[in-house]
Amino acid sequence: MDSNTRNQVLSAVRSQLPHSQVACPATPEFPKKITALLPEFEERIKDAGGSIYRPSDLSAAQKLLSQQFPDARVICSATPDIQGNRDIHAVKNPHELADVDVGVIRARFGVAENGMVWLAQEDLVVNALGFLSQHLVVLLNPSELVADMYDAYLKVCLEDSAYGCFMMGPSATADIGAVLVHGAQGARSLSVYLI
Repeated sequence: MDSNTRNQVLSAVRSQLPHSQVACPATPEFPKKITALLPEFEERIKDAGGSIYRPSDLSAAQKLLSQQFPDARVICSATPDIQGNRDIHAVKNPHELADVDVGVIRARFGVAENGMVWLAQEDLVVNALGFLSQHLVVLLNPSELVADMYDAYLKVCLEDSAYGCFMMGPSATADIGAVLVHGAQGARSLSVYLI
């Protein structure tokens, strides 16, 4: 396309633009189908292959972690709520997390309709923790649940973080023969500690 043809196309487009600002449409109110958020969230986590636990306090959560993963050599926690033996703040290169047996992260909130949790860069500290760990333990305050993705996107502030993701269950993939494999491309298990 020569510059003359290009200019003609751009002029034609510009001539068809509205002369005044057009307001964005209002976001409609969607009726809520889920009223009992916690039972729905727990059911969706289980459907995705994850597990739900209800430790009574942080001390019980630390003990549960030790009982759940007695053979874990490297536990890396991105939250001060649970202690690990690898300091996430000392990690300079994401590849240093390749040998993590258990990664521990505190999620900002969960979504009842699909069992997902929202993790921002600040929660992960090093983004690779959520994907290189063999097993993930996600701490979630049960009062921080929203009903659906409409509510979730209202809670997410994309301007506040350089990275964020919704995570649901352990890594899973299935081939054409419908053979389901967990952990092929990420964590082999995901446990949510409601605390």
